[in-house]
Amino acid sequence: MTRTTPPRPLNAEQLFPKLSDFRGVTTRLHPRPGQPDPSASSVGGPLLWPADEPWPVCTEPHRRGRGYRIADIHRRRRLLTDAWARDSHPGPTDDERVLLKELGRRRRIADIADTEPVPLIGLVQLYRRDVPGLVAGPEGCDMLQVLWCPFEAHGPSGTGLAVHVRWRRSDQVSLPLDAPPQPLLVGFEGSVAEPCVLHPEQVVTYPFAGSLPARLCSRIDSWEEAQERKAEQHDLDDDDLITYQHDLSVPQGCRVGGFASWHTTDPAPMNCGACATPMVLLLTIDSREWDGANGSWMPVEERAVPGDLRDRCPTKLTIGRDGLLNVFACPNEPRHPHRWSIQ
Repeated sequence: MTRTTPPRPLNAEQLFPKLSDFRGVTTRLHPRPGQPDPSASSVGGPLLWPADEPWPVCTEPHRRGRGYRIADIHRRRRLLTDAWARDSHPGPTDDERVLLKELGRRRRIADIADTEPVPLIGLVQLYRRDVPGLVAGPEGCDMLQVLWCPFEAHGPSGTGLAVHVRWRRSDQVSLPLDAPPQPLLVGFEGSVAEPCVLHPEQVVTYPFAGSLPARLCSRIDSWEEAQERKAEQHDLDDDDLITYQHDLSVPQGCRVGGFASWHTTDPAPMNCGACATPMVLLLTIDSREWDGANGSWMPVEERAVPGDLRDRCPTKLTIGRDGLLNVFACPNEPRHPHRWSIQ
């Protein structure tokens, strides 16, 4: 089933004609639960990985002996989905609540050292044939794979993520790995994605306001302030308030290419650490596909689904505090190290 982004509630270029100079395109991936195999593009699906290539691991010192079991996470999610989908008496029964509590319990393995290798978890696999707008990787590579450590415990803060980006040629994987290693425990449930198939769709996008020239950004800010005053005067709900940042510029949800959102921090220079070239947005992994019960980025097809059955978090990933992960690439040399930011 396709997914279609509805027309924007207002025409951004009619409001701000100068925006036409900055118009871009992004590909919304529209991940939805499914059963992808290694030959397909997916979020949370199995990766096409050579059997003779070591699986990446995290060896950065941090605690890894307390957390959740992956099998428990998936079982808990299935139980909740089935319970709320029941026609008669939807919601968990008393017995199911007892099981849910047990499945949601943090476990402990006392003898795991802080430097014991933790197998990374696959986040995304994208074939160029499936995803329009996927930037060029190293010569001959037709597949992008992104993995991460399932603990938020890295870097100077001790609360950062560890992301691993891998480009490869799918035609050179002659003997795929059947069953990749899995961590015994994960630090948080949102580190484990539900297997999702993709429904790529290209849409028009515009830069985050703070990334635009100062004069244009100021005009947008003034217009948004006027919108807020108008909403207050007419006692409108937040869902009825149209803003550039939320409704007209950067689409919500998992996507490829386009412009980065900087809604948590001010826009920051993302230059290549190897050659100082300004980097381009490669991929965004979002905790949500849209915000609000009547979010403007909700696909047309989803609006026919009863509100209590709509799932704006189909991947079940949680990035930071329910935010998103932006991954950047060097446009001059795809082999240069990638960078990322959390918003």
